[in-house]
Amino acid sequence: MSKFPEVQGGGSLILAWQIKGKHVLVVGGGEVAAGRILNVLDADARVTVVCPATGLNEEVAYRVAEKQVTHIDRNFEPSDLDDVDMVLCAIDDPEASTQVWKLCKEKRIPANIADVPPECDFYFGSMHRDGPLQIMVSTNGNGPKLASLVRKKIAATLPSNMGAAIVNVGKLRKKLREVAPNQEQGPKRMKWMSSVCESWSLDDLVEMTEHDMDGLLSQFHPGNVPTLQEVRNDDSLQKLALE
Repeated sequence: MSKFPEVQGGGSLILAWQIKGKHVLVVGGGEVAAGRILNVLDADARVTVVCPATGLNEEVAYRVAEKQVTHIDRNFEPSDLDDVDMVLCAIDDPEASTQVWKLCKEKRIPANIADVPPECDFYFGSMHRDGPLQIMVSTNGNGPKLASLVRKKIAATLPSNMGAAIVNVGKLRKKLREVAPNQEQGPKRMKWMSSVCESWSLDDLVEMTEHDMDGLLSQFHPGNVPTLQEVRNDDSLQKLALE
């Protein structure tokens, strides 16, 4: 047995792709396109949909009417790829889809051709979202429905307040950088934040107020991690500071 992890080939590199402000072209306007559009809008991308108006389903038509996306009312043309950072193709025309794929390859634009795994630079997984928390399950294009079932099982095991706890931890980390801004304090910041996350319950993290954060942060330099109850008891904090 090796002391190092075994390589398991055949997987995908799962990343949190930051596409805020990037230009995404969606070819098609049906149900699959609607899901893709929501995915990239949630990531704050600029979205252009190219599809005849007659091919827009109700959801995509709503996005167009609300000006959440830019709509080009015609079929795809090669010039649509100018100044584009990503392409999502979701049309029921294999030949046209392959043509889009080939053009994207020529221009080195990452693309996803729905339901054609060999013509994809990346896959969409089944996503669970709770505020800043995102969990994706991927079957590498083998079984989208199964990915959905696995995602639902994972989501069912998570506390309903997980997202709120993460929001508060994010606020605490930001405040901590103000309390200890120096680069050399980085390792201590990481260790202290880890201790807070490990010793406080999710309910405590959800309940934590801005005032609680300030009390907790007063113990960073001594290296203490008081409980929520101690944070709310000034005498307890003073006792910790003297230890």
